[in-house]
Amino acid sequence: MSQNILFDYFKKGQNLDVLICQDHKESVELQSVAKFYGRDVVVFPDFRASFGDDLRVYKEELHELFSSLKRYYASKKKPLIISPLKTLLFHLPNEELLKSTTIEFGSKIELKKFKEQVLFWGYSFVDMVEVEGEISFRGDIIDIYPPASKMPLRISLFDDEIEQIKYFELESQRTQGEELESVEVNPAFFSLDEDNFNSLNERVQKSEFNSLSYDIASLGLWYLGEKASNFLVGKNAKLIRNLDALLVDAYALNNPMLSRECFNLDILPQNDECKELAVTDAMALITVHKEKKITVIASNEAVVKQARLYDTKGIKIIYAPYVLNIIDKDELVISLNKPDKFRRRRKSSILLDDLKVGDYVVHEDYGVGIFEGIEKTEILGGVKDFIVIKYVGDDKILLPVENIDYIDRYIASGGSTPELDRLGKGSFGKLKESVRKRLMEIAGQIVNTAAARELIKAPKISVDENELKAFQKLSGFLYTDDQITAIDEIIAQMSSGHIMDRLLSGDVGFGKTEVAMNTIYAAYKSGFQSALIVPTTLLSAQHYRSLSQRFDALGIRVAKLDRFVSAKDKTNIIKALRDGILDAVVGTHALFDLDFKNLGVVIIDEEHKFGVKQKEKIKELYHNVHLLSMSATPIPRSLNQALSSIKTMSQLLTPPSEREPVRTFVKEYEEKLIKEVILREIRRGGQIFYVHNSIDHMPIKYGELKAILPELRVVMLHSKISATDTEKELLKFEAGEYDLMLATSIIESGIHMPRVNTIIVDGADRFGMADLHQLRGRVGRGSVEGFAYFVVNDKEVLTDEAKKRLLALESNSYLGSGSALAYHDLEIRGGGNLVGDAQSGHIKNIGYSLYLRMLEDAIKLLSNHVQVEKFKVDIKLTISAYISDEVVKEDRLRLDIYRRLSACEKVVEIYEIQEEVIDRFGELDTPSKQFFELMVIKLLCLQKKIKIISNYGQNITITQSDDKKTTIKSDSKDDDDIIKAVLLYLRA
Repeated sequence: MSQNILFDYFKKGQNLDVLICQDHKESVELQSVAKFYGRDVVVFPDFRASFGDDLRVYKEELHELFSSLKRYYASKKKPLIISPLKTLLFHLPNEELLKSTTIEFGSKIELKKFKEQVLFWGYSFVDMVEVEGEISFRGDIIDIYPPASKMPLRISLFDDEIEQIKYFELESQRTQGEELESVEVNPAFFSLDEDNFNSLNERVQKSEFNSLSYDIASLGLWYLGEKASNFLVGKNAKLIRNLDALLVDAYALNNPMLSRECFNLDILPQNDECKELAVTDAMALITVHKEKKITVIASNEAVVKQARLYDTKGIKIIYAPYVLNIIDKDELVISLNKPDKFRRRRKSSILLDDLKVGDYVVHEDYGVGIFEGIEKTEILGGVKDFIVIKYVGDDKILLPVENIDYIDRYIASGGSTPELDRLGKGSFGKLKESVRKRLMEIAGQIVNTAAARELIKAPKISVDENELKAFQKLSGFLYTDDQITAIDEIIAQMSSGHIMDRLLSGDVGFGKTEVAMNTIYAAYKSGFQSALIVPTTLLSAQHYRSLSQRFDALGIRVAKLDRFVSAKDKTNIIKALRDGILDAVVGTHALFDLDFKNLGVVIIDEEHKFGVKQKEKIKELYHNVHLLSMSATPIPRSLNQALSSIKTMSQLLTPPSEREPVRTFVKEYEEKLIKEVILREIRRGGQIFYVHNSIDHMPIKYGELKAILPELRVVMLHSKISATDTEKELLKFEAGEYDLMLATSIIESGIHMPRVNTIIVDGADRFGMADLHQLRGRVGRGSVEGFAYFVVNDKEVLTDEAKKRLLALESNSYLGSGSALAYHDLEIRGGGNLVGDAQSGHIKNIGYSLYLRMLEDAIKLLSNHVQVEKFKVDIKLTISAYISDEVVKEDRLRLDIYRRLSACEKVVEIYEIQEEVIDRFGELDTPSKQFFELMVIKLLCLQKKIKIISNYGQNITITQSDDKKTTIKSDSKDDDDIIKAVLLYLRA
């Protein structure tokens, strides 16, 4: 509570230059007070690095810090700085290092010079700009994302003159809004010239810090020397209150850059008569304190009316977005605004789904081959791009890029290496046919089960909207939009009279349990019981605690049933459920066969952990009640499509607002480092996971840890320890009886332990990227910042691939990066469990994507949804049509455009992509324009059931699916005339 301290200080007419607080949350609260008093404020971010850390991990905070510093330096009348303490522990860059440059419409740009400048300024050169500090040069288009810019910028050149400047959107890569007259471009790190860049780079190269890369982006701040200084010198700086505890834990105490002034700063005085308020009823407060000077803050007039504040006589209204609720002896300030949830959302800069040379692919007619790249080939007098796929015996097929939708990346369970198929034997066709027969059986079971459930008279579960909102308020946090949508969908379906079979997916910590609680609450209010089934006793204990904390006060009676419950208690619980004395029960397999008085809904948590037979058994036992399955595995889009006709789905994709990203560091193994990391976590009252993937070597590692820290309480767990012992030890660890868990990667999924917020992965170079991301996800699950240390034995012997993988993980530790990092791994696990483990052989043979497409077709066929026979057209026109590498230089971007075009179902979609390509890459050349027209021709042919379209000179032959032929003639044999004639015919 600190707003009242600053409020009272300003009320007495006092001034200061720098106000030091604890963290970002507090700095935002204090900023509201300063705004109330009309002060100009600059807020520094919460920069919590240790001296010598790799700074790419803190790139976002550094960009924010440098932007705030720059604004401060540029102001004639200096604003008040509000900063978290740890940000000011280091020397910060001087003004000369944070200069910007202005780019203006109509001015000339010397490209070679500009490229050098942005290189020295710390920009990364990429083929597609996705995060701050990146730049891309594509012919006459420059994309740049300056730090602190609201969006990235696209600069179009005509020769060396700036013809257009616009913002563009990251997701679509399309320009937005009006043209800009000029823009200010900040450095990505420091505004250095060549000499200063080389000098700083040289100092960094000689660094003795434990870092994976030695460059200015990683370590530059620590070597600025006289170009950085103590920001507090000569300023009237004060602490908001005593922050000694933070200073003691400022593990940089031996840091030569440390700002010693932090130790002898004055603390702002506190006036006990000035207090902060929790406002629940604004009108009641105003009525009680009507004698005082009253100020009401609201974001707009509608908010005031919502609070039923119609008579504002004698009340000062301030229209502003901030939150401030204060009362003292003569004044009342209340805000009608809700706290603004701070959220950092960034797009991942990793594209794992790129098709790379050497990847396995599955062609729907020829089977598994190896992708060898894009090849330009002249055929029938025209030049086209072809996808080259290699099969057994170096046989190859050339697939026209307009038919790229015939192939998918090969994915199979466990990442197994497939056998290549042989061309010309027809064996893949036979295999596909046998899979199709089996899939028709599976699809039949799925459709029949869904149809049978559709006929059942379902328990009607609904709840009063106001009661539900009151229940949600008891959670103590604001729900995400995804949670609200999921709850609305579930309750609407349960109240419809139809049986619910819904899958709820969302990452761990994204709020699935809260959705489940709303479901149980709705069932209780409708007079029904609920059962929550979980795969392990550990999870059972966790959920029981959560449910009891929320439901006990509301009189909702909850019990736990698993193998740790005594025989006597078990008998009592079973009887209580049968008699209707209990409203909800949470447990493991013990819930598989129970009698309930009035069961309304069954919830299965960690649904992907149950086998198919177990899930079918649950459905049989509870066939006439609503079913909600919850899974931490994202639903693959393809699987969603396959099952959407018979199963409803909800997804939680937004992390809770208080969730912090996990800071990720890649380090070389050092005893000193391990000791410091462990002690730092213990100092803040937390626990540690230490992942070591060799069971045989684990006792040696245990001895090493005890030698470094003899007092450390360590538990060792791996797959050779019995399940009973493992669960007992896990419960003891969760209760805080151990400091550190030394384990294999068995901890990778399913464990939710909010007190464990540091993970050390030994031999990280031997793990896949998805595995490392999964392991990282074990920490930082609450509002406490998590730390992940990926440790390698010797960074000098790392392969380029391993180094790239580890650097990518280090740079992409923010929330939301997981969907890109762990995509394939999670997709496989999600699919295998939803369609049945017995199918892994079929999936291995034909690949996951084709398998799911065939499953979708089978379900649609049996559900009488649509005719699923895929029609194909063979285009044999003598035209040159391809996306030119002069327009789109990078193969991966060209492939992405080809794939998106092949997925288009309407002609307008093709032209939308063409417009986007012009926007992103500049004007199209002739072959590129003609390729877009070729895609339009393909789509129109499919719609008109044309199977072949070919030409000889000016004569064009169109063959229908029934082999009926039509011949038309173009004005000449030139490409544009052939295209014109074909389109004229197809559009007639």
